[in-house]
Amino acid sequence: MLTLDQAHKIMHAALDEGTKRNLKPLSVLVLDARGALKAAASQDGTSLSRDKVAYGKAFGALSLGLGSRALHRRAEEQPYFISAVNGLLGGALVPVPGGVLIKDQAGTILGAVGISGDTSDNDEACAAAGIAAAGLVADAG
Repeated sequence: MLTLDQAHKIMHAALDEGTKRNLKPLSVLVLDARGALKAAASQDGTSLSRDKVAYGKAFGALSLGLGSRALHRRAEEQPYFISAVNGLLGGALVPVPGGVLIKDQAGTILGAVGISGDTSDNDEACAAAGIAAAGLVADAG
């Protein structure tokens, strides 16, 4: 189970990583394995809907059990499949890097982090850094 303390560590470490890298302002959301929101924050200066994009990255990864980098590849290879799944999920799937599964050492999915604000690659790197800071395993796909 992903604890609230772990979720806060992930969120704060991800934001710190973005600041260290001098990235654009980020929105970070952490979902547990049920898809419930455990932690969320947006840095000063984020655009209006960054949190929704971050949610779509995390929710999509969690819903399909694949990091959003893998979903991005799948969208390129099988656009009809991703489009159909996005419809089933009410349009909440954002299949670009930045949605990273949170796993324990045994490989059990504990939740997902979604980040939006900079490039997708930078968003993903901050998510992975946050997860590592909590002593957990990142799976970006």
